[in-house]
This record gives sequence, structure tokens and C-alpha cells, in this order.
Amino acid sequence: MGMEKTVSVNQRIKALLPWLLVFLWMFLIFNMSAQPATESNSLSMGVTEKVLETLNKVKPGADLNMEMVNHVVRKNAHFFAYLVLAVLTVHALRRGGKLSGLMMFLAQGICVLYASSDEIHQIFVPGRGPQVKDVFIDSSGALLGIGIYYVINQFRGRRTKNK
Repeated sequence: MGMEKTVSVNQRIKALLPWLLVFLWMFLIFNMSAQPATESNSLSMGVTEKVLETLNKVKPGADLNMEMVNHVVRKNAHFFAYLVLAVLTVHALRRGGKLSGLMMFLAQGICVLYASSDEIHQIFVPGRGPQVKDVFIDSSGALLGIGIYYVINQFRGRRTKNK
């Protein structure tokens, strides 16, 4: 009897953990979006400086515009944040079962809705505002994340069948 309870608790934890990761990632995105424009820009400028240092090592003397590189860094942050969110979301939806098109579609929908709500949230953050193009960038990142998850899932499935 005690063993059945333990298995049940372990199964619940196993089912909830992927969703906990999704919500923690959403919380991270929310907190990054809640930063006033000056704080957000300061953070991205720090990352941009590191990127420029690395690029200058790869191609010394390259004429790189700090503002342009900072813009690329900021938009890539959007893309990759939602790529990760999509991977976490589709994995949580899958729950160890067979991956379906509906799961992938639902994961994309969740990411697009969250990206849209995140842009609306920025209306209330000093110096920030909603940008439709950011929702498209976020959605593209999510789509690629789901695609990567699908390809890895297919590869792992084939490897398992071949063993």
C-alpha cells in the first residue's frame, strides 16, 4: 500500500515538474519585461559589449555600430527566450506520450498568447511599450523551438526503434 502511494507521488511530481519549468521561464520573461527601459538597456548594453569584444577578437578592426549590435542582441534575446519557452511547453504538453501535431500547435498558441500578453504588460513599464514586431520575433523563436523539439523527438524515436 505504501509503495503505491510513493509511486503516485512520484508520478505527480514527474507530471508537474515540466509545467513548473514552463511557469518559471514565463516568470523570468515577465521579470525581464518588467524592467524599466533604462535598466533593460543597461543590461543589454553589457551583453552587447561582450559580443563586440568577441567579434573584435574574431575580426579585428571591424567597424561595428554599438546601437545596431545592441538592437540585434535585444531582438535575439526575444527570439531565444521564446524558443526555450516553446521547447519547455511542448515537452510539458507531451508528458511522455507520443508527440502530436495538436500538441505542437497548442504549444505555439500558448507562446504567441504569452508573447502578446507580455507586450501588453510593457504598456505599464516606464519607457517601454508594446511592439507587434516583437510578437512576431517571439513567435518565430517559438516555432523554431518546436521544430527543434520535433526533429530531436523523431531522431530519438528512430534510435530507440533501431536498438
